[in-house]
Amino acid sequence: MTRRKLDEENEKNKIMKIISACLLGIKCRYDGKGKLNKKVIELSKKEILIPVCPEQLGGLSTPREPAEQKGKKVITKSRKDVTKNFKKGAREVLKLAKLFKIKEAILKQRSPSCGCGEIYDGSFSDKTIKGDGVTAALLKKNRVKVVAEEDL
Repeated sequence: MTRRKLDEENEKNKIMKIISACLLGIKCRYDGKGKLNKKVIELSKKEILIPVCPEQLGGLSTPREPAEQKGKKVITKSRKDVTKNFKKGAREVLKLAKLFKIKEAILKQRSPSCGCGEIYDGSFSDKTIKGDGVTAALLKKNRVKVVAEEDL
């Protein structure tokens, strides 16, 4: 097999994963910054990572007011209900996962979208509770394995 054919075959067999775009240093977080993670950068050299920002996919701007989950709703610090935006963004991420047959996502811990097993409690006081962000929960419900970047 030629080197080119071998490279093409290896590329086809690479596993694709969804990744929170902020972890690649993309400036999409609520504060207009990224959250570059060195382990994610190293992983990007070996695997195909598809960056997503559910909040942006849900129609929210960058920067934007901080939001946290409060029960079944997502609210901003000024108490604006942005649940619809978060649910829309989660559905868009799920569409990408299905389109590319993705079975795993690496998401930003504690985010109201991406948090996996731990999210902020809705009091805007840096307190956390057990739970999943809107996108993480939807992906899990659809049998996509969700991993927090802290667990890499």
